[in-house]
Amino acid sequence: MSIFIGLLIIAVGSIGQASSYVPIKKVKQWSWESFWLVQGVFAWLVFPFLGTLLAIPESSSLAEVWGAGGAFKSIFFGAMWGVGGLTFGLSMRYLGVALGQSIALGTCAAFGTLLPALFAKTALFHGEGLILLTGVCITLAGISIIGYAGSLRSRNMSEEEKRAAIKDFALTKGLLVALLAGVMSACFALGLDAGTGIKAFTLSKGVDPLFAGLPVIFLVTLGGFVVNAGYCLFQNTKNKTFKDYASASNMLNNLLFCAIAGICWYSQFFGLEVGKSFLQASPVLLAFSWCILMSLNVLFSNVWGIFLKEWKGAGTKTIIVLVLGLLVLIFSITYPELMK
Repeated sequence: MSIFIGLLIIAVGSIGQASSYVPIKKVKQWSWESFWLVQGVFAWLVFPFLGTLLAIPESSSLAEVWGAGGAFKSIFFGAMWGVGGLTFGLSMRYLGVALGQSIALGTCAAFGTLLPALFAKTALFHGEGLILLTGVCITLAGISIIGYAGSLRSRNMSEEEKRAAIKDFALTKGLLVALLAGVMSACFALGLDAGTGIKAFTLSKGVDPLFAGLPVIFLVTLGGFVVNAGYCLFQNTKNKTFKDYASASNMLNNLLFCAIAGICWYSQFFGLEVGKSFLQASPVLLAFSWCILMSLNVLFSNVWGIFLKEWKGAGTKTIIVLVLGLLVLIFSITYPELMK
């Protein structure tokens, strides 16, 4: 029962993440760099910091928590993830919510699951390591099928239909950006792994296991924010879009929807950390939890893609391939538990 609760919590957080790009569509008359920076303030600073406050022991300070070990590495990997987060947003721009997230998150799922296992010297070709490796392969198979559905859609749609669904649609450029985003985004998992000393410290001080890992999330997102903020401010200067922040007529509207996008995005990692505390009885599922989150993100992002009519104009064959890919992803989530 606890495993089901853990998976459910991760799924709820995933729904939030998959929904995080929808509020951005309500942002008015701001350039890409302006709304990306402002939603980043909420997603990578404000809400992660508020989450951190839940994990500060009564007898300790925030500085003592972060000084427990691994903080610098978490920030460093966060900066690497920040490059992925930056290009992740561009993948949405060129491929849309459904296909962009599918390719980027699929790559992120594989690297983010296998790299920590390799660094921990886990044997991937027998026992629990083989189950982990096979689960990742099944996930990648599902992602590949969805990617193939995206290529079919592109092949069967006219340029006018592509632009109607996704304004800046560009398949080749989008695929390259999404792959880069996925590889670099996997550094988030490495950042979480680097902060195990901090999590161990909070647990030793009696912090509820549900919240013990939240201070590490803030360190990772802090590193990512620095990279994204630097790029966005550069683009503000280059494109002369600093005036966006002084647009009083749309300020409240844009701040509101950027905040909604921010808390939706943060919910995935809040849900991941809380959900993992219910998976302790299954070491394989615990190691596979990153891949589960990414699979669910792809699943729910494609549901949003359908609602947003990004698949409008696609043929019957394309839809069948898409559904098949989604079913494979669902199976990948349950596979490690089935093999116990």
